[in-house]
Amino acid sequence: MKALVTGGGGFLGLYITEQLAERGDQVRVFCRSHHPRFDKLNIEWHQGDVRDSEAVHAACHGIDAVFHVAAVPGIWGPLKHFYDINTQGTLNIIEACQRQHVPKLVFTSTPSVVYDGSDHENADETRPYANTFLCHYPFTKMLAEHAVLDENGKDGLSTVALRPHLIWGPRDTQLVPRLIQRAKSGRLRRVGDGNNLISMAYVENAAHAHLLAADALSPSSPLAGQAYFINEREPVRLWQWIDELLQLAGLPPVKKSISWKAAWRVGATLEAVYRLLRLSGEPPMTRFLASQLGGSHYYSIEKAQRDFGYEPIVSFEEGMRRLQSDFT
Repeated sequence: MKALVTGGGGFLGLYITEQLAERGDQVRVFCRSHHPRFDKLNIEWHQGDVRDSEAVHAACHGIDAVFHVAAVPGIWGPLKHFYDINTQGTLNIIEACQRQHVPKLVFTSTPSVVYDGSDHENADETRPYANTFLCHYPFTKMLAEHAVLDENGKDGLSTVALRPHLIWGPRDTQLVPRLIQRAKSGRLRRVGDGNNLISMAYVENAAHAHLLAADALSPSSPLAGQAYFINEREPVRLWQWIDELLQLAGLPPVKKSISWKAAWRVGATLEAVYRLLRLSGEPPMTRFLASQLGGSHYYSIEKAQRDFGYEPIVSFEEGMRRLQSDFT
């Protein structure tokens, strides 16, 4: 097929781009900056921003499947910035797919669209969207996912949303570097008792799920108009994994800790101070971050296994071995 990957130069997007190219698909990437891998893989690159509807329309011309990965992540910042890229940008993609007669749209979502701050233990896709959100990223992604799924079947477009949880692996630019930086600066504290369980999605597994979903997606398939959690089969203990990660980086394990309730109070206070004083940067702790670091949140992949045969292709242990290359 001829595929378009928005955000194809980013962490997950580049792995999707590589897997598509390596199996022989024609690939076009739509993103703001060129990546050296595009030339090596013979990738067609369109420079642009998802907020530019004309550029989006041009990128979608002649495409069989769009993988909409581009988004702005984060736990702090103005609502307009997140909305314009995550929500309005997705609306631009939907409109372009329909106008350009693209038959398939695979949307990269997040489990945070259903995350309400409480523990999620083996949660599945019957869990509804959260009523309140602790930061703008999950709220704007929820609006985007809802729009994507709502447009399924309209103007010949079949849609599906995938929710990979805590994507990690080599070339990570978000999760792993932030943890390492916090540890090096002495600002990393274990939140809670350290026994909280989380789901994780190794990046090659998350990319593989996107290709499987696109291949299986059709107007009559069970995927059409559905959302799916994507992660490894079994959860891991978050703080045990963080200690293993620090060991790979040649750093000592986390020694200092703070209770979940104390971290939540600190986060709420810092959010208020940053807003009141209009401080630049990001608070070192927020309510969302406290709940993510101190709570359990892991998800069932039974629906993805059943509907399009998703199975991780890289084990957790092998993923850690490959990640070590980032520290050597």
